[in-house]
Amino acid sequence: MEPTVIVLIVVVVVLVIALGVAGVLLSRRRRSERLQERYGPEYDRTLAETGDPREAESRLVEREKRHRSLDVRDLSHEERDRFGASWAEIQRGFVDDPVQSLRRADGLVVEIMRTRGYPVDDFERRAEDISVEHPQVVAHYREARAVRDATEHGAVDTEQQRHAVTSYRSLVEALLGHDVRQDASQSDATQSDATQNGRHHSTEEQTR
Repeated sequence: MEPTVIVLIVVVVVLVIALGVAGVLLSRRRRSERLQERYGPEYDRTLAETGDPREAESRLVEREKRHRSLDVRDLSHEERDRFGASWAEIQRGFVDDPVQSLRRADGLVVEIMRTRGYPVDDFERRAEDISVEHPQVVAHYREARAVRDATEHGAVDTEQQRHAVTSYRSLVEALLGHDVRQDASQSDATQSDATQNGRHHSTEEQTR
């Protein structure tokens, strides 16, 4: 075989290898960009936890694969209404008993997730599963849970508790698929109408 042919073959092989390496690097960069854009603060948290971008990204990709294997379903209208009413009751009870409201808020999140088909035995697993669908909300969940745990030991003030309830609300809204504040307003409006109707009937009876 002539030297020129050998050189050409070597050049072609080198080019193919170079293109392959470039393709792999480009694919990794695109994956990194996608994961950073999708997960935001959760990406940064996972990176800080692992200290290695490749390990952090591998964990996030594994979450997505695991989430795809779950049999998660949407809630029915009746279930949404029931959970929305429960949340409205939790918010109304905050002024009288913030500690109990935080406990109930955390319990409601678990109940909603269980109803939808999520595994709920472990908090960190719940947070990771939530991050796949709601990456911007999971930080609120972690913050709220930390305040709830600290509250059990009396280590937080009312303002922190109020902020935690707001964080729980963000998660409940995401899990229900709509704004539970609207549910609360509708529930209050319904109660107000019922009260007004009761007063109206009472007035009529007195008139009779």
